[in-house]
Amino acid sequence: MKLINEDIKSGNLKQVYLLYGEEAYLRRQYRDRLRDALAQGDTMNCHYFEGKGINPGEVIDLAETLPFLAPRRVLVVENSGLFKKGGERLAEYMTDMSETAYFVFVETEVDKRSRIYKAVKTAGRVTEFPLQDMGTLRRWIAGLAAREKKEIADADIRYFLDKTGTDMENIRMELEKLFCYTQGRDRITAEDMDAVCIRRVSNQIFDMINAIGERKQERALELYYDLLALKEPPMRILFLIARQFNLLLQVKECKKKGYDTRSIAEKTGLRDFLVGKYASQAARFEAEKLREALQACVEAEERVKTGKMNDVMSVELLLVAYGR
Repeated sequence: MKLINEDIKSGNLKQVYLLYGEEAYLRRQYRDRLRDALAQGDTMNCHYFEGKGINPGEVIDLAETLPFLAPRRVLVVENSGLFKKGGERLAEYMTDMSETAYFVFVETEVDKRSRIYKAVKTAGRVTEFPLQDMGTLRRWIAGLAAREKKEIADADIRYFLDKTGTDMENIRMELEKLFCYTQGRDRITAEDMDAVCIRRVSNQIFDMINAIGERKQERALELYYDLLALKEPPMRILFLIARQFNLLLQVKECKKKGYDTRSIAEKTGLRDFLVGKYASQAARFEAEKLREALQACVEAEERVKTGKMNDVMSVELLLVAYGR
């Protein structure tokens, strides 16, 4: 990110950029910054391709077309999947491309062994945008608040992240709501967050499983009805419940084998700072009980798909059985 900023500031821009990684917000931010720096307001010579049906030949033909009354032709290619399969033709083109063609590739996942990845790395700049850690997110939130001349205590920032999740796009939207809600005040509190911020569904599911582990059947059902009131589809709720039980079983088995936090995070796909939270929840269940719960989720889905029971009732019975 620092190198891209330096390229933009100096005006010494590369002909090819690849932006990839799980953090969608940062990918979009830097995509737009590079596009604006390269095109400089020229929309006629700026082109956008998206999706896995992109024809590399068409992209190359356009890249070979001289820009109209401008020094560059800018091509933004997003979510193409070419960095995993089918990018060979573009990879070859990168070795001898038109001097007026400038590319910005934006992908979630890439295969670093692919020809196109290696070609872009040789011809331009590759930048990864991974999910940000808690420390980085806290500093970012504090910085955004400071720009609005507002303060948020560190404990309240932690509470905010627990409530909204770590997706930067969602954080930005929830902060905008808080800035509007606290207009005329210079401090944002946890009470303000409770008043206007939406609690993410995965948190509701986590609390629901907590209630099951503590044998609080009424609380588990209350959380379920809240999600239904928010128009959350029962089958999506069931999928998230199954996912939660599966993660707990994985964490429990990793802990039993003596893996450390980082190893557990790598094996389960959880963020480092969430491992402890999941380990605490997993301790409330026997491994066999978690396996039973996973099987019960499969059976609940089967009942719905075969028409033996409606979706709302199927999930409700699952919560009743495991929450008593």
